[in-house]
Amino acid sequence: MRKLVAAEHVSLDGVMEAPERWRFAYDNDEINQVIGAGFAASDALLMGRVLYGEWVAYWSQQDPEQNPIAELMNGFSKYVVSTTLEAPLEWQNSTLIKGDEFAEAISDLKRQPGKDIVVSGSGALVWSLLQHGLLDELILFVHPIVLGNGKRLFEEGEERTALELAESRTFATGVVCLTYRPADG
Repeated sequence: MRKLVAAEHVSLDGVMEAPERWRFAYDNDEINQVIGAGFAASDALLMGRVLYGEWVAYWSQQDPEQNPIAELMNGFSKYVVSTTLEAPLEWQNSTLIKGDEFAEAISDLKRQPGKDIVVSGSGALVWSLLQHGLLDELILFVHPIVLGNGKRLFEEGEERTALELAESRTFATGVVCLTYRPADG
């Protein structure tokens, strides 16, 4: 069975919004190797409507010779969970999963042969995956910055969910990578 892994960049105060404005100051080869290994272990992306819109606008326009990650991103199978988008989707290898049937569709995806399915961004989707028992790992790259405001990965009022720390690693830039799995019971 394939694993469903969410990898998120967050500030110390849990903000995940607009990471392109603050996270790259903390990147280094060490972090990029971990991120690259995660993508190498994957062959599919799962995302919500908003991230899909941002990524299709960026990645589909990238020249793989100028940006080698573009070939990887464009080649992945992409599954987009949305209640408002309509098929067909414009980014190659993209499949729409209607929001009201997402749990069953993702369970089916996990049973198909292949590598891991990765979620990046899409905080509401990550929360829904946790709630439905579909997320196998949550990897948080916690950056040593307090942003004070912005969309948080987990918003106030969400139900309590227990996770177990499976691994932790601290990078030279002060970023801490925490890998969690759903707690038993």
